Amino acid sequence: MTELRRSIGLGQATALVAGTIIGASIFVQPSEIARLVPSVTGVILVWVVAGLLTLFGAFACAELASAFPRTGGVYVFLKETYSPAVGFLWGWAMFWSIHSGIIAAIAVVFARYVGYFTPLSDAQIRLVAIGVILVLSAVNYFGVKHGGRLQLLFTLVKVLAIAVILLLAVLFGSSGGPAPGVAATHEISISAFAQAVAAGLFAFGGWHMVTYTAEETRNPKRTIPRGLLLGTLTVTACYIALNTAYFYALPLEKVIASTRVAADAAEAVLGGRGGAIISGLVIFSTFGAVNGIILAGPRVYFAMARDRLLFQWIAAVHPRFQTPHRAIVLQALWASVLVATGTYRSLFTRVIYTEWIFFGLMALGLFLQRRQPHYVPTFQAWGYPVLPVLFILSSVLIVANQVVADPLNSTLGLGLVALGLPVYYLWPQKFAI
Repeated sequence: MTELRRSIGLGQATALVAGTIIGASIFVQPSEIARLVPSVTGVILVWVVAGLLTLFGAFACAELASAFPRTGGVYVFLKETYSPAVGFLWGWAMFWSIHSGIIAAIAVVFARYVGYFTPLSDAQIRLVAIGVILVLSAVNYFGVKHGGRLQLLFTLVKVLAIAVILLLAVLFGSSGGPAPGVAATHEISISAFAQAVAAGLFAFGGWHMVTYTAEETRNPKRTIPRGLLLGTLTVTACYIALNTAYFYALPLEKVIASTRVAADAAEAVLGGRGGAIISGLVIFSTFGAVNGIILAGPRVYFAMARDRLLFQWIAAVHPRFQTPHRAIVLQALWASVLVATGTYRSLFTRVIYTEWIFFGLMALGLFLQRRQPHYVPTFQAWGYPVLPVLFILSSVLIVANQVVADPLNSTLGLGLVALGLPVYYLWPQKFAI
């Protein structure tokens, strides 16, 4: 039987973590956070806390990955800790909404920024978005090595570009605004700070996806934990640096009012050329993010099919390229449908927060697994049990905050995920096809 090829090393694993996380959010999300926490020091603190909580999740993920170095990542952790039904629900939500919706959403952002240089109609934006999905799916179809190298290249370019933006802001920027730490007239409440941290955490999304490729990673018990830690630390440093650059280039009030803070900061420093530079950076950033997400997702569907939780034909490995080619094609087609119909917007916004339910369960799995005699991780989560508990509590708060803020869509989102249960229990005999 053809097996997956181990082609991912530490550099590519780190790039998969960092390149998948750094998408488009960091170029717009800081304004939302500044509105909630109108203080330069407060905003920087939000990003530090969000980075630390992401790191706590990465610690838990790294330990579980070292104990279960199999393709599928979070799906495998949930299946082994709880039951195949819980693992199936994760994969169900991933395919129909969370993962495919992220691919569609970021591909559309990519296309819109391409439109900065070449005006595009709405239909053309959708065609460009579908085109980038199909092109990157083809790259990953022909070998994980190609997709990994592409990810490494684009991640290096993104980090370099962020460093250049920071340098330009320091050399030519001068906000003339209030000194760091001086808040606006609004007091910062605990609730507002918590909402801001939740917004920051969404900008860190995708950190766990490197675990999906365990069977294509060289020495996964060491490489994946290291990649998780290095990638998360790299992103945290980049995010804090970018926010520092924004505030150095713009007064606090302009950051709060901005709808495209990265472009406004670049224009303040470089004039009209700033918009073009930021648009080019966003194109690079989103292209790399889409590639990383496309690379990761099919490994979960492949693992589910191999475990007879999906159709058996999805578990096929290409005899020449040694990739889960059918899972890659299936994901590309569904993500393209979501772009073409625009339905990714409603599905994505309703379901994206539910992944934090599974993240909380994953971290809780550390406590359950450590009681099992067969559980032998080669990496142990730092700060256990305090840090995993903090991550679990943050997951609960994120979900609770979303339910309180938008009960209708939250209920619909939970319903979409729960719909997978009758499918799992009533349709399993057909997965043998």
